[in-house]
Amino acid sequence: MILSDVSGGQVFILFLVFLAVIVAASCIRIVPQAHAYVIERLGTYQATWSVGFHMKWPIIDKVAERISLKEQVVDFAPQPVITKDNVTMRIDTVVFFQITDPKLFAYGVEKPIMAIENLTATTLRNIIGDLELDQTLTSRETINTKMRATLDVATDPWGIKVNRVELKNIIPPAAIQDAMEKQMKAERERREQILIAEGEKKSAILRAEGQKESLILSAEAEKQSAILRAEATKEATIRRAEGEAEAILTVQKANADGIKFLNEAAPATAVLTLKSLEAFAKAADGKATKLIIPSEIASIAGLASSLTEIAVDNKEPKA
Repeated sequence: MILSDVSGGQVFILFLVFLAVIVAASCIRIVPQAHAYVIERLGTYQATWSVGFHMKWPIIDKVAERISLKEQVVDFAPQPVITKDNVTMRIDTVVFFQITDPKLFAYGVEKPIMAIENLTATTLRNIIGDLELDQTLTSRETINTKMRATLDVATDPWGIKVNRVELKNIIPPAAIQDAMEKQMKAERERREQILIAEGEKKSAILRAEGQKESLILSAEAEKQSAILRAEATKEATIRRAEGEAEAILTVQKANADGIKFLNEAAPATAVLTLKSLEAFAKAADGKATKLIIPSEIASIAGLASSLTEIAVDNKEPKA
């Protein structure tokens, strides 16, 4: 009986020890990186645990929320919106947000993601309602900026920071899409015609410039040719003039040398008279019918003729 009681007491102690270990283990919490735990004590907010090792009281403390502090992305379904010119289209948005205050996120609003979705839809309708269709299609960046600013202010009491809002798709009605496609086709055809016309214009301009350059080069070549011809003619004229000048100079020098020689030889009057007669003969050249000779030269010529006859007689042999 005693052994039986001892064994039962040991088992009970072991059970209590095991239960204590289980309770202690349940009170230990390790918060991972980029997470936060919201702790309640008896249903009241107690603390926010950050990254690391933590312990809570058993039974009276509990982890109310496990919150991720990483940036999150929510893709909302397309929402019907009406533009200022009464065109109904569907737009789906993507919201990038991050929880900055776990306590406000846990107690600020019921179902925060649904609240963000509804707030995004209403904000989008308000912004698109002030824009026409064409503005909506070309103002995505403006719409994104306005929505981000509005959502960031509205979600701040919820402990949420909206980092970016992007319009993922803008889906206009089928009739509008057909009209837009026709407009795009017409615009492409118009641009094609403009490009063709500009190409033809540039081609014509290039051809005209080529002809102009050709004419300029031809005129320049003719000008250079005329200049070269004029220079050649000028050079030839100069050389002829120089040749004639040299010939005249040579003749004059010869005459001067002859006169100098005569002066140095001191010829007699009869020799000068004979030279004068020779000069008259050359001047007549057999063509003159009359020749007037001065009396002094004539008398000397008669004397010269007599001397010539005497010389001839002296040369003849005697009988």
